[in-house]
Amino acid sequence: MKWSLRIRAAANAVNLSTAAGLLLAAATRTPVEKGPQGLILGTHYRPKLPLAGAFTVGNVIFYRADRAFIDSRPDLLAHEAGHATQYAWCLGLPFLPMYFACAAWSWWRTGDPGSRNFFERNAGLALGGYRERPTIARLPFPRKASAPTTHPTTRATGNSQ
Repeated sequence: MKWSLRIRAAANAVNLSTAAGLLLAAATRTPVEKGPQGLILGTHYRPKLPLAGAFTVGNVIFYRADRAFIDSRPDLLAHEAGHATQYAWCLGLPFLPMYFACAAWSWWRTGDPGSRNFFERNAGLALGGYRERPTIARLPFPRKASAPTTHPTTRATGNSQ
């Protein structure tokens, strides 16, 4: 395994985000197994929330599907692995409020929680199955009439009369 993946796994172990992911797996009775790149894959996740088909907590990636689905979607695995790296960057669970703030911003700007979400964009929108959506004009501010560039009593050279 590459040294960067070892560092990510160690950081997420130390910051307890992977432990939180394993605790969530145990609490929801989600079976886990070793995956590639030092990741842990949880399959057949059943609770209704979050609504996503896949999500990450530390180095644990949860899927609602089975391992055959995971193996058939390497792009989705790469996207979720990006989130595992983001947990390390954010020192663990502080990732969650930052992620939700970015999702709220994206929803407000586009009507979609992923399109303008820094974390989803950084992990690869298309890899995660997201589409880039146009921004919505919110709180339109009336444009002020532009002020003249010179004072009426001033010549074009800027000298006073």
